[in-house]
Amino acid sequence: MHRVVITEHCENNSILMKIAAANKKLDEVIAKVEKEGLEAGTLINDLKELREFALKEQDPLVTKVLRLTYEFLGEHNAFDVQAQYDEDEEGNEYPIEIDDQENLLYLLNLLKNAEHKINREEIKDYRSALKLELY
Repeated sequence: MHRVVITEHCENNSILMKIAAANKKLDEVIAKVEKEGLEAGTLINDLKELREFALKEQDPLVTKVLRLTYEFLGEHNAFDVQAQYDEDEEGNEYPIEIDDQENLLYLLNLLKNAEHKINREEIKDYRSALKLELY
């Protein structure tokens, strides 16, 4: 029985390293976008690298959103995706005006805690909006 516990502990450590590496890369991308905006020369490659982490972590939603994000950036040289809405007192939704850099930063920060229920819903909104724009 003690041997099983050690094996499980080792497996869990390797999973934690993947997540830590992905979070470190995500933090690097966020810092780069904060400093250089969408003009960051390696932004698309960085997002592709993040997507590889999401594949390893077996998170299809994050994997898809990252792919759609770098495809959108590649095609449009912008991130004017309308995925954020606000609601007035009567329950009417209207789009929130946000610049491209802040919009991308918002999505990247959602990905930092992609398991959170509310964040996942907003990530799904981005996925839907990106799909509408691209296809």
